[in-house]
Amino acid sequence: MVVRRLLTILIAAAAISAAALGYLYLNRQGPEATGGIAIGGPIHLTSQDGTPFDSASLAGKPYAVFFGYTHCPDVCPTTLSDISQATDEIGGKAKDFTTLFVTIDPERDTVPVLKDYISNFTAKVVGLTGTADQVAAAAKAFRVYYKKVPTSDGSYTMDHTAVLYLMDSHGAFRSIISYTEDHDAYVRKIKEVLND
Repeated sequence: MVVRRLLTILIAAAAISAAALGYLYLNRQGPEATGGIAIGGPIHLTSQDGTPFDSASLAGKPYAVFFGYTHCPDVCPTTLSDISQATDEIGGKAKDFTTLFVTIDPERDTVPVLKDYISNFTAKVVGLTGTADQVAAAAKAFRVYYKKVPTSDGSYTMDHTAVLYLMDSHGAFRSIISYTEDHDAYVRKIKEVLND
């Protein structure tokens, strides 16, 4: 019992550290990702409905991208809940704002698992999975770090960058929202990208 609780605390601490490091790195880069480092790119994966997904289908609309996994104990469900609360507050202007939830655990996050998971949130979320190589390509385009971490019970968890990438209506990276930011920051930053 104590070991499991300690493991949960360590996983949460690692996730928060990853979020903070990602936030600092991307803020240093800025929206233009100075130094020639681009953030983002085309996403070609499979949706929670089992159909091919191409991020080009979002042309003309701003959207968000979040890399996570359905077995995530804290960061991922909290982030998707925060997006739901923010878009609910913004109202009609955010009705077409889509969040792409890209799994970094395609081994467990099959199409049915993603579909069930996404149904728990009120925001417009598209769950995406694919082969390990397809997921790696999408993560590389967004400079996302992730790694499988074995647990003492023979299972595993995933360490990963925990930031929300905000993309403008041209599919260009605009800013991020860190896991550590509050509700007002979510609302303000989503409104900013909706007004671009």
